[in-house]
Amino acid sequence: MTKISVSLPGLNLKNPVMPASGTFGFGDVAAAKKFDLNELGAVVLKTATLKSRLGNPQPQVAVLGTGGVLNSVGLTNPGAKVVAQEKLPALREQYPDLPIIASVGGGDKAEYVAVAQILASSQPNALEINFSCPNVARGGMTIGVQPELVESITAAIKQSVDLPVYVKLTPNVTDITIIAQAAAAGGADGLSLINTVMGLEINLKSRKPVLGNNVGGLSGSGIKPLALYQVQRVRKVTDLPIIGMGGITTAQDVAEFMLAGANAVAVGSAHFNDPLACVHIIQKLPQVLSDLGVSDINDLVGQVSFN
Repeated sequence: MTKISVSLPGLNLKNPVMPASGTFGFGDVAAAKKFDLNELGAVVLKTATLKSRLGNPQPQVAVLGTGGVLNSVGLTNPGAKVVAQEKLPALREQYPDLPIIASVGGGDKAEYVAVAQILASSQPNALEINFSCPNVARGGMTIGVQPELVESITAAIKQSVDLPVYVKLTPNVTDITIIAQAAAAGGADGLSLINTVMGLEINLKSRKPVLGNNVGGLSGSGIKPLALYQVQRVRKVTDLPIIGMGGITTAQDVAEFMLAGANAVAVGSAHFNDPLACVHIIQKLPQVLSDLGVSDINDLVGQVSFN
């Protein structure tokens, strides 16, 4: 029998596939109600901030003809206390055995620590620290491009909560390995990469950007080669577990990410074309592994062979 289960800090995954943060909201959006979430390896919640956020001006999402998705949602959420007191407990009650990763956002160190503590109080299995959102003026990517802040805030969060911490990295940086090493130095238990790539799309008739916030984060199959490259580079400098993401649409893509160095994966934009993308990927994974002559998916990790 082909083994597709994966064990990561705080996470015993029946398979390595999970929806990326924001994809399924807090388990309360339409896409999350189309199937039994117990089929997933885990679920990553939408990022929560200290205070509620309405997000950026509309339109916030543009599905591009190239198959990509440009978004500038801006971390719309009801605030960390509502997530901790209402959203996460409701999801946990419905799915008591499903590993849940809560996503932490903030504008500075104090906010990140406060949100982490609030979310930790509702006992998710792990926290993902969003140092990579490109669509906010404070926090997110503005912190994630500064290694000293990544290390400092990661360390502060680790000291304030008793949960595994995964740091989500931005590709919009000169050298992602420096940021990865900073997260490791701060005590991160794992890394998530990559978040979206900064992009711009223009409406020719209006001569204006298609997004209300002008620019946004590009995701979708077109960024997969970039994501694989970044995962492979990070794997070379750290032994920390990696949750890889960026353009995954098939079970074959999952195998590629694991060969590049990922231990698990997150799927986002594929859901625009197929609301059951995660389920379909999981169902096809054993056959892909069998075709590769692999009996344990964990044996793929980091085994890409360069000339």
